[in-house]
Amino acid sequence: MIYYEKLGFKCGLEIHQQLEGKKLFCSCPTLNSDKEADIKIERRLRAVAGETGDVDVAAEFEMSKKKKFIYEADSSDVCLVETDETPPNPINNKALETAIKIALLLNARIVDEIQIMRKTVVDGSNVSGFQRTALVAMDGFIETSLGKVGIPTICLAEEAAQKLEEGKDFVRYRLDRLGIPLIEVATSADIKNPEHAKEAAAHIGMVLRSVENVKRGLGTIRQDVNISIREGARTEIKGFQDLKSIPKVIEYEVKRQLDEIKHNKKPERGVRKAEHDFTTSFLRPLPGAARLYPETDVLPARIGKDYIEQLRKKLPKLLTEKVSDYAAKYGLPNDLAKELIENEHFEVFAKKFNKIEPLAIANALITIPKEIKTRFNLDSSKLKNSDFEEVLSYLNQGKIAREAIIDLLIKKIKNEKIDISNFEAVSEKQLEEEIRKIIKEKPNLNMSAYMGLVMARHRGKVDGRLAI
Repeated sequence: MIYYEKLGFKCGLEIHQQLEGKKLFCSCPTLNSDKEADIKIERRLRAVAGETGDVDVAAEFEMSKKKKFIYEADSSDVCLVETDETPPNPINNKALETAIKIALLLNARIVDEIQIMRKTVVDGSNVSGFQRTALVAMDGFIETSLGKVGIPTICLAEEAAQKLEEGKDFVRYRLDRLGIPLIEVATSADIKNPEHAKEAAAHIGMVLRSVENVKRGLGTIRQDVNISIREGARTEIKGFQDLKSIPKVIEYEVKRQLDEIKHNKKPERGVRKAEHDFTTSFLRPLPGAARLYPETDVLPARIGKDYIEQLRKKLPKLLTEKVSDYAAKYGLPNDLAKELIENEHFEVFAKKFNKIEPLAIANALITIPKEIKTRFNLDSSKLKNSDFEEVLSYLNQGKIAREAIIDLLIKKIKNEKIDISNFEAVSEKQLEEEIRKIIKEKPNLNMSAYMGLVMARHRGKVDGRLAI
């Protein structure tokens, strides 16, 4: 067992979250296009001195690889800003508004002027050789089970290009992702242990998802973890997509550093990649302040106190509050309400099919598709909104029992024709007669046995609650 406090364990997080809408410094859409590329350019990049007059060590390391960078894009999704052929537009005010709202929800102090900085990046992920980033807020915090975790900075930056392929002397990128607004939330080193890191990351993610114009789905949010131990070295670990992996990767990295110390080898500061087996691999030296210098093509943006107070009054409820409200309104368990909160169809169906309990509708949308996937190994993602609507309409009209929903949805997935007469619900009178008949035929059975016999004879045609 690892006693993290005794090891002098220090840990902080960097959360990177993409936003919807337009890109940060142009009017191109924030999407990852699947269109065939009709633009191709090649570049070689070199590191320049930052504001301190020095060249950043990480930038020098990347430049030493002497790689050629190949960029591909679809012309309807990118413009000359992404290819670094024209100066950027003024900063996207909608993205800035979203960043300020997130900062306020994280109890941070908004800066009075947004200054754009250039951060040297010569791994090819930015065509220009730098990433534009702006400090939006400072001195925030979140409450956790182990006390406050500070949030010293919240920044708004442009997302990097998407890497497609890497060879010995080249890297190939897709430009559609380049320039998407990216919220960067950095915590202080207040995190006590691996599980605490997971808790803090989950809380910040919940705050981010509480605000409109925040992207959803795989690849739209990333977590980096900075850790160190006494006699070890500060290490930044990148590549987390899954919160569940954070504790294991931290544990393995601490063990790696302890093993090096045990063998009289001094751990080196650096950036490492989280691998699928929870180990880490070296990427590059840890960057420093030498990679920052002022942006000369974008004017600063003043942030007035009145504007901040207007946004404060319009702050959304946190997702945890929305879930509690949802659960109370519809009589749902919290776990189910949490999954439904972002389902755009549930409330529509709850209103339209008012003869069905909201819980039954919730189960049809969330629980039953999971059961279909695990029990029957079928792809429930093929189910369309119209499929759920059709099946729920049968239930609302009393044509089927709740137990028939799963069978009908399976037929929809298999694209089989539905004969609703095969699923007509058994009436209470018919059910009562059937139960008396079964009891007469098989006396002295327990309630569960009788229930099983009834449900077996009328699979999908009888509501289990009526049989009881």
